[in-house]
Amino acid sequence: MKRFFLGFAVVSLLLAGVVSYFADSDPDGLDHVTEQHGIAEHAREHPLGGGPLADYAVAGDDRLTGLAGVVGVVLTLLVAGGLFWLLRKRSGTGSG
Repeated sequence: MKRFFLGFAVVSLLLAGVVSYFADSDPDGLDHVTEQHGIAEHAREHPLGGGPLADYAVAGDDRLTGLAGVVGVVLTLLVAGGLFWLLRKRSGTGSG
């Protein structure tokens, strides 16, 4: 089981850190549709839109897309791992 999670983490980090540089720089077809149908007129800036990892970049530097992806993957794995650790069924501490 540990091998699976280690492999998952490695593949996730490779995708985020390497493959992300090959992604289209303007991929969002949803933006085009919302503009075409007038929905975008009501859009507001997200409160965290100026954050350090906003727009898949580090501090607004598009050359650091992979680093932003790696940081995002690491933070997600840490939060998820921490939650699983806290919520796991503790062995030997049940009634019965």
